[in-house]
Amino acid sequence: TERKEDSKQPSLIPPTAQQNAEASTKKGASGDSKDDFCPICLDRLIKQKQLRCKHTFCDECLQASLKHIGPMCPVCKDVFGVMEGDQPDGVMTWSSDSSSLPGFSGCGCIVITYTFPSGKQAEKHPNPGQPYQGTNRTAYLPDNEEGQEVLKLLKKAFDQKMIFTVGTSRTSGLDNQVIWNDISHKTSKTGGPQRYGYPDPDYLRKVKEDLKAKGIE
Repeated sequence: TERKEDSKQPSLIPPTAQQNAEASTKKGASGDSKDDFCPICLDRLIKQKQLRCKHTFCDECLQASLKHIGPMCPVCKDVFGVMEGDQPDGVMTWSSDSSSLPGFSGCGCIVITYTFPSGKQAEKHPNPGQPYQGTNRTAYLPDNEEGQEVLKLLKKAFDQKMIFTVGTSRTSGLDNQVIWNDISHKTSKTGGPQRYGYPDPDYLRKVKEDLKAKGIE
């Protein structure tokens, strides 16, 4: 006969966190509000800090979270400060082109150029001290009011080092490359979404959502 204790599945929650969660539940059942407990350590709040989104944490827990994910609420992901990424040193320039993009007749286009020389990885990168391979990238926006708005947001994101990072290239599979960092770009004038080009009526909305998720708006 199988012994019950041998058939138990291991918990996916670390023991200390699980014990704190159980203790939190028991305390809540005894009359204490769940708002008295930190959602990170699951224990009673110590030197509590409340963010603008109204979520409250222990000061020490919040400081640890800041080091890990930056000024973003660990619960609802609301950004409450200036996010800064690990983009290596590079240059962003742009110019106007008289040709129209598919789906945006009646206006020219904005040509954005990103230039990154090769260099050495910093502490925030996957392999500190090792070299990384630079890159040159070109992207396109319609030269209308919304396109100009997106350009300003992209420049802000670039200045906060959030458009690129160092990692493994999805196309070549090579490590230690300067790569995109999850902010949508159109790198072709044509070909539609499948080829990262136009027409794509949802693109400007989507890129603004990508930027907002990183605190850029």
